[in-house]
Amino acid sequence: MSVRDIITELTQVSIEVRQDLKSVKDPKEKERIALRHIKEFAAKDAYVNEFQKGLEWFNVSQGLSMRKDLAGKICVLDFFTYCCINCMHILPDLAALEKKFSIEDGLAVIGVHSAKFANERDSSKILAAVQRYNIQHPVVNDAKLSMWRDIGIVCWPSLVILGPKGQPLFALVGEGHREELFLYVKVALRYFKSLNEISDHSLPLKPSQHLLPVSKDILLFPGKVHLFKTKNTNKIAVADTGNNRILIMDTKGKVEHVVGGYAPAFKDGDYETSKFNAPQGICSLGDNLYIADTENHAIRKIDLVSKTVTTLAGTGEQGHDYTGGQLGINQSLSSPWDIALYQLDQGNKSVPVLLIAIAGTHQIWALFMEDTIWWKKKSVKAGTCMAIVGNGREENRNNSYPHAASLAQPSGLALAVEKNLLFFADSESSSIRVVHLIDGKVAAVCGADKNPANLHDFGDVDGKLYGVKLQHPLGVAWDPTESVVYIADTYNHKVKTVDIFGNCKTRYGAGKPDSKYVFDEPSGLAIDPESKTLYVADTNNHRVVSIKIEYNKIETIAIDLPRDGVAADDTYNFDTDVSTCGGSLEVSFEVKFMNDLKLNTDAPQRWAVNLPEKWITSASKGNLTTPIIVDIPEGEVETKLHVTLDIVMCKIDECIPKKLEAILNVHRKPNAPSKVNLNKVLKIE
Repeated sequence: MSVRDIITELTQVSIEVRQDLKSVKDPKEKERIALRHIKEFAAKDAYVNEFQKGLEWFNVSQGLSMRKDLAGKICVLDFFTYCCINCMHILPDLAALEKKFSIEDGLAVIGVHSAKFANERDSSKILAAVQRYNIQHPVVNDAKLSMWRDIGIVCWPSLVILGPKGQPLFALVGEGHREELFLYVKVALRYFKSLNEISDHSLPLKPSQHLLPVSKDILLFPGKVHLFKTKNTNKIAVADTGNNRILIMDTKGKVEHVVGGYAPAFKDGDYETSKFNAPQGICSLGDNLYIADTENHAIRKIDLVSKTVTTLAGTGEQGHDYTGGQLGINQSLSSPWDIALYQLDQGNKSVPVLLIAIAGTHQIWALFMEDTIWWKKKSVKAGTCMAIVGNGREENRNNSYPHAASLAQPSGLALAVEKNLLFFADSESSSIRVVHLIDGKVAAVCGADKNPANLHDFGDVDGKLYGVKLQHPLGVAWDPTESVVYIADTYNHKVKTVDIFGNCKTRYGAGKPDSKYVFDEPSGLAIDPESKTLYVADTNNHRVVSIKIEYNKIETIAIDLPRDGVAADDTYNFDTDVSTCGGSLEVSFEVKFMNDLKLNTDAPQRWAVNLPEKWITSASKGNLTTPIIVDIPEGEVETKLHVTLDIVMCKIDECIPKKLEAILNVHRKPNAPSKVNLNKVLKIE
């Protein structure tokens, strides 16, 4: 029997085993069921072939061999494509599995990137995705789908668990297999260890985080951008997605507030203590910003007056609800990707409704801020969060009835208030679609195929309606002055426009690096109709750009982060005395971990010093291994020396960037030494 035939059989058998496990409560009996299955398929004498030679690998210093490097390992092959929301949902399961069972224990997780879109075959884009989603295990770019075809994979995501000789043991399709994954790996490791077939050798790991740009502490994979007014002045809010924070700044780039920190977490509080996890969409109403906190599966509110963050909806864990109807934080969500504020006319007043692109269940939901009369005169209580468009099936199916329509990973929202229309970027069908907010009708605007089941009709073609071809668009913005929707055609690296009749054309970008408009997976848009300025979150270029539409003038916004506005994960204060006559100060830092963390020796560990006026240093930036040397002038005034340290620390299963700030309070005394050498220890709990 061929490996393809075994994988086909395994896929069905694994479904049956899953059903058997559901009916069993005794953990020991579950293990016996898994062991019977493992013994049966381990005896079939069929083995997965080697990876093709010449494939590009990530997170390792050399390509891996199935027969050499992975021999003696229980190997989990994760067949994924980085656009796929369901593939993203598996990553936390794999990270938890790697935390439980190390490579030395005998487990190896290998990401086999099997591209859906043409853009995803590019190794530079895969590298960016590996960094963006903080994938720490080895990943191979199977650009021609050689392994995919060799063993008969049919959809994303798919997990194949192999024995220590490369024999297929389990095949799991889709997400939601965490419990089985842990069970199967545990039993397989124990069984094959009893046969002395598990090896404790390591792999040549080299995490790709060290390849991130030096400017990563300014912006890292910004996802969305939002323009809003406060005190009649335009402000920009940027979802600094890779840094897990929101930046609030003026239109020139001067940052006024940093909300959240570098380390991902789910925490309410003030600007400094609150935490996000890969935030995306932003909208505003009055003195409040609303955030789609994607990987926390929550909707958050930033109060610009009290300078606090609170959670409005979501539990912090991924939900699997396709209906909703619970109040606020009792309602679980699944990867909210964008958000828009709709003012619903209720006769004598307007009622605010937050519209949410729920990418994880392929739907549009609503959070009702006040008691509301919704479609078909349905009464909805304030605080209710529920699905309003889409049945949860991943298709490009339009319908006059909103719950009969099918969406495919909606990822961008744009309101045309004066027309009562909600445009959305339906990323997996590569189309722009529209919801008529009077009755919920869903209709096509441009892109995709007339066949609602075909989610592979993509390209880069201007035109009209279905003649238009896009590639995984993630962002949209409505321009009321031109009556067009601006489109972040993400995987074509372009910005396009489409009118309400479906006429679409390229406005900026050539899709290749020979144009002055060089985008790299732009994914968020905002427009200022008054100044005719378009703002673009140019995600993989780690920047926000402004485009003067009348003059076709594009500029990168220079982000100006104030020294005291940098949201460090941990801050340390130290004191020292230096002579009033001046002198020199030499400072070095040692990072000590109080738990199982350690520094990633392959990643650069940097410091940057911000000097007071008239102080001099030979280098304002350096590595953690080199000291900071500062010449201090005469004076009597106590001065603060600010040092920012960017480090990458690793657990067994993941590496985490962390920003530390050391504040050195320099006291001036006549009898103090003129030359001071300090070694300061920074303890991380």
